Amino acid sequence: MAYPPWLQEQLIQEKTWRQTAAARRLAQQLASWQIRTVCQSARCPNRGSCWSRPAATFLILGEVCTRGCRFCNLSPGRPAPVDEDEPWRLLRAVRALGLRQVVITSVTRDDLADGGAAAFAAVVQVLRRGAGPLTIEILTPDFQGRPSALETIAAAQPDVWGHNLETVPRLYPSIRPGAIYERSLQVLATARVLDPAIPTKSGLMLGLGESAAEVMAVLTDLRQAGVTHLTLGQYLAPSRRHVPVSRYLTPAEFAAWGRYARTLGFASVHSAPLVRSSWRPAAPTGEAAPEEAGNSSPSPC
Repeated sequence: MAYPPWLQEQLIQEKTWRQTAAARRLAQQLASWQIRTVCQSARCPNRGSCWSRPAATFLILGEVCTRGCRFCNLSPGRPAPVDEDEPWRLLRAVRALGLRQVVITSVTRDDLADGGAAAFAAVVQVLRRGAGPLTIEILTPDFQGRPSALETIAAAQPDVWGHNLETVPRLYPSIRPGAIYERSLQVLATARVLDPAIPTKSGLMLGLGESAAEVMAVLTDLRQAGVTHLTLGQYLAPSRRHVPVSRYLTPAEFAAWGRYARTLGFASVHSAPLVRSSWRPAAPTGEAAPEEAGNSSPSPC
């Protein structure tokens, strides 16, 4: 399916950003520090503009995932052992880049007893001790719903705790095999119970074949689970082997979804074709985003 004109224009602009000196310099720095980003591994369309700021979403626990979601560009397979030095390399990068906001995510590690929760906690703790004033947002897998893993994350006290539902329940078997909608929703609800002071965040990809009624139901579920930060973006197939795009939503449709979500009480909503779950890291205070946030910006991550 060919990209519609509005999406072609944004993607062309993003390719131009990748050629900037700032973006090339960040790529070289990350390689020298042996730092992985989901920007690269997931083929994020906004990599160029984010790297030009500079900003990046750091990927921990390797690049090999124990699941095989049909929308994701990460490679499924058997991951390598946990790298105990990773938190310190991330600290070096955060210091060198002078970052004041970071987003940390990971592959799913069902091979680990805690799903990788201890690795997330270690990163948060090392950055807290060594990076100065810093807002830390994490985007975690579901840890198979293990209570002890969720307790480990809450005890580390990130500033924002994100976990993406990604799509509607009906599409989970074909889009997210290995994941369970109710379990993911429970992760978010449990996070709020464990520490109500930590804002929770989730995101959906649109254009996978979901209906409007299904999206409305998921947004209601998220609010009932206490989620306050939301991202809505267009699904873009990373390759021909991934599930194809069912439909491209217009910018006006994304704006309408943003308005609808705000009526449900989300404190922060970013809704536009190229919005991704780590775009504009959520403010812990939960300040409401302006109505147009995410609609005209060419650089959502």
